[in-house]
Amino acid sequence: KLEEFLNFKQLKTSLKEAILLDYYTAGFWWAKEMNFSLIQLSGFMDLLNFLLENLSDKHMTLGDNLKELGKAMAGIGETDSERTGDLNFFSIEQAKAVIDYL
Repeated sequence: KLEEFLNFKQLKTSLKEAILLDYYTAGFWWAKEMNFSLIQLSGFMDLLNFLLENLSDKHMTLGDNLKELGKAMAGIGETDSERTGDLNFFSIEQAKAVIDYL
């Protein structure tokens, strides 16, 4: 199903498509094993895509990409008025697990 969603047409002959499918599938199953809700799963997959785009399209260094991850995760566990990140549907423990995974 993920192959269809990603619109991969040359999976059997394209190493790039095979690697991307593996990257997203591994992330998806990890998030499912973490019992993430649908919105958390969607946010996690978006985060995987965001970080990959930073590397492939923007050619960010690992350090710069980690800074972007920090910005995205900022505010988790704070009160509503203090939140600055857009991933506030994760608990602090889940956010730590996401960081460890990445």
